[in-house]
Amino acid sequence: MAQGRGLARRLLRGVLLGIAGWATVTVAVIIAFRWINPPFTAFMLESRVHALVAREAGYEFRHEWRDWGQISKEAAVAVVASEDQNFPFHRGFDFRQIDRAVQERQHGRRIRGASTISQQVAKNLFLWPAQSWFRKGLEAGLTVLIEAAWSKRRILEVYLNVAEFGRGTYGVQAASRRFFRKDASRLTAPDAALLAAVLPAPRRLKVDAPSRYLLRRQAWIERQMAALGGPSYVAELR
Repeated sequence: MAQGRGLARRLLRGVLLGIAGWATVTVAVIIAFRWINPPFTAFMLESRVHALVAREAGYEFRHEWRDWGQISKEAAVAVVASEDQNFPFHRGFDFRQIDRAVQERQHGRRIRGASTISQQVAKNLFLWPAQSWFRKGLEAGLTVLIEAAWSKRRILEVYLNVAEFGRGTYGVQAASRRFFRKDASRLTAPDAALLAAVLPAPRRLKVDAPSRYLLRRQAWIERQMAALGGPSYVAELR
């Protein structure tokens, strides 16, 4: 009996040490990413492994990093208008949008997305696509750390470089090259709005074969961009 309790204590100690080690490394990596550009993300790794295992025909991985000053501010305001209009003002969580999502769930209506750009950066960098309360809990903790360690500009810069805009296409530079044959610095408002329009489902919605729904969404995003004040809404982020 005593031997069994000793084994249980050792196992518990090992688990706690493992969690503490993981937390320490994660905090260190998040702090480092304030200055160092992430070379890849968990979502990129999942995508490439899945394509390799499934022998996915035609899969091509595309990703090119561009710093904030090399990205059209139309692209920056487009993703904010589409995904998280309160981004400059919240501290990682938009509780008003969360309340609305809960109300829609309670009334059986289509559930709106309530994840902020900060939460999406945390998820893309470190976690996995499948939904679960455990993953949401990890996402919340990582979001708090990212908001504490990074500036708003850095969060948006990283998001623009790691978001998926099409199967295997990550970041606005790779998307701009693939779909518009131009550099991300030259994206126009319509270009940027179309890219942002696919973000809820980049493997289903197609920039290069837009459905009527996608074109309506593009037009809505353009109107939201104008209502926010255009690129000036994000140009002064610090």
